[in-house]
Amino acid sequence: MQPDGQEGALLNALLSTAADAIIVSDSDGIIQRANEAACHLFQYSTEEMLGQSVNILMPQALADLHDGFMQQYAETGEKRVLGIGRDVEGQRKDKSVFPLHLLLGETNAGDQHMFVAILRDLTHNHATQNALARSQRLDAIGQMTGGIAHDFNNLLTVVIGNLELMEMRGVTSGQLSLIRDALDSAELGADLTARLMVFARKSNLRPVEVDLKDVCEKTLSILRRALGSTYTIRTDFAADISKVMIDPVQLQSALMNLTLNARDAMGPTGELLISIANITIDDTYMAQETDITPGDYVRLFVSDNGAGMSIEAQRRAFEPFFTTKSESGGTGLGLAMVYGFVRQSGGHITLYSELDLGTSFGLYFPAISGTQGKAGGSGREHTEDTVPPGKGQTVLVVEDNPKVRKLSVQRIRDLGFKTAEASSGDEAYQMLRDGLHADVVFSDLVMPGSLNGYDLAAKATADFPHLKVLLTSGYASDVVTGKMSRGQDHDILHKPYRQWDLATRLQALLTDGSGV
Repeated sequence: MQPDGQEGALLNALLSTAADAIIVSDSDGIIQRANEAACHLFQYSTEEMLGQSVNILMPQALADLHDGFMQQYAETGEKRVLGIGRDVEGQRKDKSVFPLHLLLGETNAGDQHMFVAILRDLTHNHATQNALARSQRLDAIGQMTGGIAHDFNNLLTVVIGNLELMEMRGVTSGQLSLIRDALDSAELGADLTARLMVFARKSNLRPVEVDLKDVCEKTLSILRRALGSTYTIRTDFAADISKVMIDPVQLQSALMNLTLNARDAMGPTGELLISIANITIDDTYMAQETDITPGDYVRLFVSDNGAGMSIEAQRRAFEPFFTTKSESGGTGLGLAMVYGFVRQSGGHITLYSELDLGTSFGLYFPAISGTQGKAGGSGREHTEDTVPPGKGQTVLVVEDNPKVRKLSVQRIRDLGFKTAEASSGDEAYQMLRDGLHADVVFSDLVMPGSLNGYDLAAKATADFPHLKVLLTSGYASDVVTGKMSRGQDHDILHKPYRQWDLATRLQALLTDGSGV
């Protein structure tokens, strides 16, 4: 039955402007009306839908259930579906199945009993939910990993420190060999925790304003030689690219990880594409990673034509120690490190892959406009073999872990300093207020009580201007330290550290007149 006149015009206007799909069917399930949104959703024309059974819009299993529901309603009047919103599956003209939310109502139009279905596509919602679940899972793993790595850093600080103390006190050549082997192994452990910290987004980044094209071109000049002539590397760099604020060393490491993974996936030959372009994030991308902040980004794509990844492999790709290359010695930390670096840099990463077709990683970094100051640096290198000694100055060691505190005191004493110790920032501050004279406060960053390392540094230097402060932490975290610092800019000695690093940091504080 087709309404006419003013009523029909109003109905037509409502149907044509509705964002959701609306389908009107009779008591036999034959489609009488369908709006433009419904035709677009199911990929039929209006002519193709009218006069057909609503069953053409459902998978066969659901269509069978639908017929049973309608027959039961006709016989008993029991409303199993009517007036109750529910999630179902729809089927397009091309037989593809997708998730829907269905709300079904009924009415009488003259002498005909009619049903009105309002349908909303849930594909985007499901993608968002899956992305959120993936992001939450990785965040939870990252928090756990960061905590474990922090604890291992404390343990390694004790191990490395004691080994160095033994080495400095004179040992036989046989003992020295054993000590150095142990130190090498401890350093490997420190390297492992450092890589875990990258995944946990607690690494010590040194971001500077860079052009991604310049960094990628330098890295690719190395990779082309490493990959060999059987692999083709193509580049597609847009002419005008915004700059980004990232750590170029970590970007090089990330690009190498992705490229070498692609080589393994491609086999003996293959083609790799590296592309860079400015891009604006909108709702289309929000479905891929729900916590992406809309705005301007620079996107680095690394794509290969290799074997691709299974759904399970894609789901777990960024988890630490997950690897599909266990037989060839893969550690499962490469992609985890890439993920952590990108996220800690304020960016986002996407993964697209199909079996036998290849894989593409998208790295999105926030674009910056204008000129911005550089932060960080390239890192300090040294070749000195001797440890600079102290001259009897007093260092107040503030550390809540008893073993680490004991070792720190011993290390500092062996450097020629006097020491005092406290188990918290509150205790250390009170000791200073009570008259303890100290030249340097050497404090852990994260401690129990009301004063963390930054708070202690602020209060102590305000009350005792002569005092110098050196902070240390197993959390090499820009995020954590940024939240704690309240605008302060203190240098941090990251655990585990070598005796030489501790000595030179202390000497730098005592000779340059700086308190930070």
